[in-house]
Amino acid sequence: MGETTTFKGRLCAVVGAGRSGRAAARLLDAQGARVRVLERDPDGVPDDFAAWAGTRGVEIAAGEHGADQFRGASLVVLSPGIVPHLIRPLLPDPAPPVMAELELAWRCLERSGNRGRVLAVTGTNGKTTTTALAAHVLRTAGWDVFEGGNIGTPLSEHVLAGHGRDARTAQVLVLEVSSFQAMGLDEFRPEVAALLNFSANHLDWHADLEEYLWAKLRIFARMDGEDLALVHESLRPLLEKRTFTGARLRWFGASDRFECPSLPGEHNQSNMEAAYQATRRFGIDERDMRDALATFTPHPHRLQQVGELGGVTFVDDSKSTTLESLRAALESFDRPVLLMAGGVFKGGDPGELRGLVERKVKAVGLFGDSREVFEAAWSGAAPVAWSPNLRGALAGLMAHADPGDVVLLSPATASFDLYADYKARGRDFQDAVRALSTAREAS
Repeated sequence: MGETTTFKGRLCAVVGAGRSGRAAARLLDAQGARVRVLERDPDGVPDDFAAWAGTRGVEIAAGEHGADQFRGASLVVLSPGIVPHLIRPLLPDPAPPVMAELELAWRCLERSGNRGRVLAVTGTNGKTTTTALAAHVLRTAGWDVFEGGNIGTPLSEHVLAGHGRDARTAQVLVLEVSSFQAMGLDEFRPEVAALLNFSANHLDWHADLEEYLWAKLRIFARMDGEDLALVHESLRPLLEKRTFTGARLRWFGASDRFECPSLPGEHNQSNMEAAYQATRRFGIDERDMRDALATFTPHPHRLQQVGELGGVTFVDDSKSTTLESLRAALESFDRPVLLMAGGVFKGGDPGELRGLVERKVKAVGLFGDSREVFEAAWSGAAPVAWSPNLRGALAGLMAHADPGDVVLLSPATASFDLYADYKARGRDFQDAVRALSTAREAS
């Protein structure tokens, strides 16, 4: 990556000082840009980043965003979660280009001439599992892989790690792409891209369901006939009459050709099939796939069994932030389920799950926000009780628990009413399960 790029000497505004925004700021600085980082939360800028910014002359502007912060900017980079329609009215006229951190990193890679091949994954649910599995399959087969994007490491960090003449660049970039990121894509072009599924989500962020779908389809926009677009067959009625890509289009669905104890349920059969179809492009065959599945460990908080007590199994599915992910979780069990749900509701109709709740769920323990949403939808389908916090909900459900039952944390909501993120929510659940075990041993 050379020092002379189109960003050199230009004022570039980065909105948001999370990991993605910090990576974008460092990358722009390495490109010779003048960088201004905008962060609404004065406490949201880590001390080490602030110290680095001071040594590099990177400006940090904290507080509510205003038009003055964007004056003179020739580029605006949005962190995931920053709503574009709230930023655009603040931009000067004519407005500078607005892009995602992923798009910024992509352009730097393209101009370096040392990009590697790209496999991208999007969808409402299952992105992280499928991305991690595809990366694992390729690594097991001997490929040098970077795994990141919306999961773990921002692509800008990978670009920075490759800065320098002797640096090694991964052969394949396996990227999870969220709708937030995809809204800011333009030149991004993967060789293989997969859309796993689509259902109502992030309607507290997107203007409407159509915008959310448009964002998901952005991943395919720059692909051509040399590329491969994988789309789940359930989306045929929605997409068959749309022109959304120039790539070769292949529909896929759940298959029983692969088994993996750590990936239960039909939704994971689809995830495994998507990973296989995507990695076939890189020479992976069914034997390679089975070899990789034998050593695959999913990321935590995704139907993760975290304990057993008195014959009752505890499962952490805190990553479940949508109704469709809850549906998939419930359909994964043939045992009575004690369900823990609740938090910041992101849209959809929980009444559509009423029949499934009647068949699968022994009792529901709600916690945090959205009590009225779930109570109205599920009362009468199963006993429903509410607690202000997770541990109270768990304690209430234990009164219904019998050997052979599953206590399932699958909230179907965002976590921000009570927790910093879904990981913190999952960790609290696991701590609560350990506390139950300790109390049982002491009694």
